[in-house]
Amino acid sequence: MNRLIRACIESPDGNPICSLHDQGAGGNGNVLKELVEPAGAVIFSKKFTLGDPSISTLELWGAEYQENNALLCRADHMQLLQQIAKRERCPVCFVGTVTANGRVILSEEEQPNPTKYLDGNYSHEGEHHPFNLDLELVLGKMPQKVFVMERQPLVVQSLSLPSDLSVMSALQRVLRLVSVGSKRFLTNKVDRCVTGLVAQQQCVGPLHTPLSDVAVTALSYFGVEGVATSIGEQPIKGLVSSAAGARMAVAESLSNLVFARITELQDVKCSGNWMWAAKLPGEGAALYAACEAMCQVMAQLGVAVDGGKDSLSMAARIGTETVKAPGTLVVSSYAPCPDVRQVITPDLKAPGSGVLLLVDLSGRARLGGSALAQCYSQLGDSSPDLDDPHLFKRAFACTQKLIAEDKLLAGHDISDGGLITCLLEMCFGGMTGLTVDIQHRARGADSPLETLFAEELGWVLEVDRAQAKYVQQAFRESNIPCLFLGETGSHGMDARITILNGREKLLGETVLTLMRLWEETSYQLEKRQANPDCARREFESLALRTGPKYNLTFEPIPSKPLAQGPRVAVLREEGSNGDREMAASLFMVGFQTWDVTMQDLIDKRVTIDQFRGIIFPGGFSYADVLGSAKGWAA
Repeated sequence: MNRLIRACIESPDGNPICSLHDQGAGGNGNVLKELVEPAGAVIFSKKFTLGDPSISTLELWGAEYQENNALLCRADHMQLLQQIAKRERCPVCFVGTVTANGRVILSEEEQPNPTKYLDGNYSHEGEHHPFNLDLELVLGKMPQKVFVMERQPLVVQSLSLPSDLSVMSALQRVLRLVSVGSKRFLTNKVDRCVTGLVAQQQCVGPLHTPLSDVAVTALSYFGVEGVATSIGEQPIKGLVSSAAGARMAVAESLSNLVFARITELQDVKCSGNWMWAAKLPGEGAALYAACEAMCQVMAQLGVAVDGGKDSLSMAARIGTETVKAPGTLVVSSYAPCPDVRQVITPDLKAPGSGVLLLVDLSGRARLGGSALAQCYSQLGDSSPDLDDPHLFKRAFACTQKLIAEDKLLAGHDISDGGLITCLLEMCFGGMTGLTVDIQHRARGADSPLETLFAEELGWVLEVDRAQAKYVQQAFRESNIPCLFLGETGSHGMDARITILNGREKLLGETVLTLMRLWEETSYQLEKRQANPDCARREFESLALRTGPKYNLTFEPIPSKPLAQGPRVAVLREEGSNGDREMAASLFMVGFQTWDVTMQDLIDKRVTIDQFRGIIFPGGFSYADVLGSAKGWAA
């Protein structure tokens, strides 16, 4: 389907698609009505292609299968659409005609005749129409439904941590949380560069550590413009305050996005995905409060939601017990990226010469809803929040300006696990130690643990020592707190990570010791989905990691393509996904590149004797169904 839509968009004869709508809730009975609103249409049940001929009209009209798209096409483009569909092996059926009478009619005629429905005087008496309604009655100004929701008071308790809890003891729990620890068990099993347009993937640094805050994709193979995307979600904080959890989800998404240079904050659009047990007592009101908070903070920041999904039945009854998921809002942000090369990653890059700065957007140290509280089976009574949206906007703009000026080496947002986890992950990514002093940041906290593990808004930046004053002055001029934390240390797995609170030493361990803790849960999960012996050897070899050394002995200079290169075919089959990347590389060196499908050969539209070479790109043939690995060998 994607191939068909893309071919239509790129068609030199003009895009035959006038309007496009994906099928979801409500099935054909919803998507087709919305597609033709307000004009109306007649739909013929006999024109649908059915895999099971016993399907009733009711099932056809209401089934919510989601592998279909509905589209409008002009009559004079029908043949072009059919040709494209055949070439891409994507079934297409023309099921109806727009009538402009404001009604949607579903007809069961054995011999469909749409022409008569265009006659305003035609009488439909005697014909069986299971659905025949005026669109204004179905999609017009319907009476608003009234929901009666009651707020339930949250029973919260202040956090009570062991009085003798040390930073290392806390880390032994926090770094093993799935939400905090390494996600290598996820990134190990996927190709993170499919299409050749991925400018920033999940992994960063010399060891390809899964730490990237933002994803960046180029728009083409021949330019530097692209799109940056990021995600934010804070379900545990939402248990303390649903409104604060929603605001923090927005803030986390944007705190991740800030490390890729975008056009401006006002260009950011978001997708909001809601997962909530909304029908249970108190949950509907909590959902409303979260939605209201999200809308308000987005209006203050100048960003907007332009889509999303919801699952509002996130509860199950087992016997006499009801199990419900925490109310969750996932905010996916995306924005135009003028240069995909201007991205800041979390891995430390200047061992021994880097300065670490904290952009502090809260000034507080609330542990409610934190990973530390979760490790001790508690929530707390006060969670972090986006207290000052205008301060956030200024910090976002200032950081973007510094990225454009190439003043920053690395950056990472403070999120799950707090400030200390942010610092450690920067060390893991760059295999570099550090020495920081939190004395100035800890003045407003009751204990150093609050300073280190509170998940308040902000981010840590690494800058070259020569640029530190300039960067701090830039934040100061915008009235943004930017604190000196410390400096980077030596390079290697044995490098020391030292955290001080004035003269008190809170932590002093090697990168390897702490990274093993951080990788532990990922390793245990990896053993369950891969060869356990391979997973064990990978985990045990952490101590031997040194990182690759690059020595470029020449200056890369783009060569001019041949004026008239050989003609080659990129031959693809269903499931091929490397063909456009391959075609671009061939084009860049001067080949005359042709896109050829197996269907072209079957239909004898093309013969291979006209080419000097054939390239077979990779991909998941026939969606990896059983036997598809035989591929072209069959």
